[in-house]
Amino acid sequence: MARNSKDVRLDAPKGMRAPVLVPRRRQSSDRFGRFTEWIARAMGTPWFLLGLTAFCIAWLGYNTVAPENMRFDSAALGFTALTLILSLQASYAAPLILLAQNRQDDRDRVQIEQDRQRSERNLADTEYLAREVVALRLALKDMASRDFIRQELRSLLEELEEQRDGATTDGESADRSRA
Repeated sequence: MARNSKDVRLDAPKGMRAPVLVPRRRQSSDRFGRFTEWIARAMGTPWFLLGLTAFCIAWLGYNTVAPENMRFDSAALGFTALTLILSLQASYAAPLILLAQNRQDDRDRVQIEQDRQRSERNLADTEYLAREVVALRLALKDMASRDFIRQELRSLLEELEEQRDGATTDGESADRSRA
């Protein structure tokens, strides 16, 4: 049986299978989102401001200095076309910047949630390690220390020496009584 490219493969890793419930439109919205972020980043640069300023100066200069029949935007009418172009640019810039900010907010929310989960795991790990350290300390209290073992060995040696001394003195007194 030939497989269709739209068939869902559950035996393949997630990245390699066809999406089950995600519509294809999501990829284009993501592309649009990346485009809005690119526009928002570009509008926030000094180069954009310099380019827009140069464009306006060139527009005003040409429509002021050029011969009357070559001008396309009259200074007498207040440069209406330039005003409309700048208004149109501003009317599109604001929503694009808001879309980019919303995407950034979504990413920040995800990052905050991941940080919270990581902090919870770290706290749980720290608490576990603290309990283990306490358990080891309690277990070590019951263990004999080096000083305790040395003291016990010294006392055993003293007892052995006393027994040896007692045995030699008892042996000497027995030898004396035999003689």
